[in-house]
Amino acid sequence: MTAASISPQDQADLLARALPYIRRFHGKTLVIKYGGNAMTDPVLQQAFAEDVVLLKLVGMNPVVVHGGGPQIEGLLQRLGKKGEFIQGMRVTDPETMEVVEWVLAGEVQQDIVGLINRAGGKAVGLTGRDGGLIRAKKLKLVDPNDPNTVHDVGQVGDITAIDPSVVKALQDDAFIPVVSPIGFGEHNESYNINADVVAAKLATVLQAEKLLMLTNIRGVLDKDGNLLTELTPRRIDELCADGTISGGMIPKIAGALDAAKSGVNAVHIIDGRVPHAMLLEILSDQAFGTMIRSH
Repeated sequence: MTAASISPQDQADLLARALPYIRRFHGKTLVIKYGGNAMTDPVLQQAFAEDVVLLKLVGMNPVVVHGGGPQIEGLLQRLGKKGEFIQGMRVTDPETMEVVEWVLAGEVQQDIVGLINRAGGKAVGLTGRDGGLIRAKKLKLVDPNDPNTVHDVGQVGDITAIDPSVVKALQDDAFIPVVSPIGFGEHNESYNINADVVAAKLATVLQAEKLLMLTNIRGVLDKDGNLLTELTPRRIDELCADGTISGGMIPKIAGALDAAKSGVNAVHIIDGRVPHAMLLEILSDQAFGTMIRSH
């Protein structure tokens, strides 16, 4: 169905139905984790940029945090390096860290900024260094099966503090911040931080109304492939224990749960492969993807 095939009456009806949501979320901050297919498919890229611009134009404050795993992997392969992961975290030696910075803060961030600007927005790219946004230390990754074993994952960061003043200043001035998940340590060293974790922490510090995480799946699925539309902390523990939630989904869910417990009103894991998935989630009461509740 195209816009041309919808009658003017239906178009007006759609807009009228969106009005209560526009009113409810006007002036509120929405943190959006942008990753997966939505980042690599040109049609989805454009739909994403249009959504972000629309949300800003109707008075909401979107903040984008992006990943870039496939792009980092692609460049590492071209350089003859093989990516290694432990518990969903990328092992980051100094050479890999250079690649991460180059890909995330350079190529990927600037692509997103350009897409949003082309769609009519005013996007500004940030890394954790800008305005002292993300301070970090080396992550100690404890083995879940053996608490005495700590994995060395190199320059992977654990967030120690977020100073959101630069993000707030941009938001108040009609800009759309686009954040690369790179932090810095006390000796100005760089850290690669999981983008889901950055999005969750930033949503908490900004007291966001919503945290939206775009993924390559419909949401969190049970063992039979059915969508779980709502998750509580207890249910999450059960799904981790039986292996339903594993790998890269672990930091995503853990971050989402932390945000929900810390006052972010709603955390949604949604399918980034669906064009305009964010608008469907924000401007309707349709249960779309998985919502994570704090209790």
